[in-house]
Amino acid sequence: MWDKIKDQAKTFQQSQGNRGASGPGHGMPGPGRSGSSSGGSKAQLIGLFKSQLASVKTELKSGAYRDASMAMCALVAAADGQVEPAERQRVEELIVTNEVLQNFPADQLRKLFNQHVDRLVGNFELGKSEALQVIAKAAKKPAEARAVIQTGMVIAGADGVFEPSEQYAIREACTALGVSPSEFGV
Repeated sequence: MWDKIKDQAKTFQQSQGNRGASGPGHGMPGPGRSGSSSGGSKAQLIGLFKSQLASVKTELKSGAYRDASMAMCALVAAADGQVEPAERQRVEELIVTNEVLQNFPADQLRKLFNQHVDRLVGNFELGKSEALQVIAKAAKKPAEARAVIQTGMVIAGADGVFEPSEQYAIREACTALGVSPSEFGV
């Protein structure tokens, strides 16, 4: 699974290098255009997603991206139906230290993240529905939509384990954004 995601990330990174000719959000990897699956680790993959996000940092300053990313982070954190205090704190730290998310005030990010987590913990189905509605608002800009998914992937993979429940949450977010989950290997 990680090799497939890594291949998709490399292909996406290559397409970002060619983006100037095709415009934002175009040139996304297709099913037959993945690279080699040799080498690499989960940590390298997460690093690759982080660098891809950093490469489009200047494009990711909208409120829709901020809100959708916080909903995505909360959805991934609560994917198994619970969020332990230590997990909440770990994800908060990842959020406020993320280079791209530093476009926004840390207090704002924490507040949005915790509001979504509280809703998800209080009533998972209702909280999930609300989070997916917020995530869907980023669909208007394909680059932002993909960045929201990448942000979720970074959070999901930060502990080195990409749980099936986290994969499912990412797939649901892809559906809400109108992005193919296969672009991200989920």
